[in-house]
Amino acid sequence: MMAAVAQFSFVPSAETRELSGDLQELFDDIDAALPPEQRVYSGECRPALDVVETKNGVEVIVDVAGVPAQALRILFRGDTLLIAGEKAPGPVAAEPTFHLIEREFGRFARGVRLTGAFDVARASASLNAGELTIVLPRLADRRGRAHAIPLTTITEPRS
Repeated sequence: MMAAVAQFSFVPSAETRELSGDLQELFDDIDAALPPEQRVYSGECRPALDVVETKNGVEVIVDVAGVPAQALRILFRGDTLLIAGEKAPGPVAAEPTFHLIEREFGRFARGVRLTGAFDVARASASLNAGELTIVLPRLADRRGRAHAIPLTTITEPRS
């Protein structure tokens, strides 16, 4: 039986400060990487995401159509996956007349709290056709298995 992995619960204030600092660093890094014409100076968007548990781990899929790879950052701290990015509007004609505006532009940050042990060193992320897919492989459960403990012989006499 698979355990639920996504939790949207209260985050202790110390952890919130750490994540807030991490988020600021991610946005600073994005700011440094993007040319001025790809920057967003106002606005906020909230891309949809799915969290899917597989037998080998967890996949997080985020809709990021129109967001270039250099405007995305991903961080895993403690039990929280943090995804940050910036979606700039495309170029428009001088003095456009809009009839309908539904697409969101701006900075975004999505956090997903995950339970379980993950092999973060083997985690991967890919961007394909507007979908960001993050794969977090689960560490093998070692509970209940016998583990041999090596014995070292000490040859010094006891005093």
